[in-house]
Amino acid sequence: EVQLVESGGCSVQSGGSLRISCTASGFDVATSDMAWYRRGSGNECELVSTIRHDGETFYTPLVKGRFTAATDSSKNTVYLDLNNLKPEDTGVYYCAADPRWGVVAGSARPCSGPLSDPMDYWGKGNLVTISS
Repeated sequence: EVQLVESGGCSVQSGGSLRISCTASGFDVATSDMAWYRRGSGNECELVSTIRHDGETFYTPLVKGRFTAATDSSKNTVYLDLNNLKPEDTGVYYCAADPRWGVVAGSARPCSGPLSDPMDYWGKGNLVTISS
């Protein structure tokens, strides 16, 4: 069974830092494409970052230079380090995965609307609140 379990969400002050984690089971993160999405006050998710099976990373311009994605294959875990946080970074952060198995049933998406980088499996989300 594929599972994505996020941890590390909390409340921090503007300018602060934190790390959120996503531990996977049922597949290997090192051979998968992983993504972090964020849902703000609406019901749509915006893509924050991706880290691909070949190590290539992407960051939305809003977070580039402040956030860093990384993979620890020994723990089958992906991380997102969030630095110099701003109130507009507040939201529920979702870990998502594409194990590159082709067409699969996957798990339910937690948000509506089109996705910049569609993924097959989703975690339950991690609330990050930034206070000014």
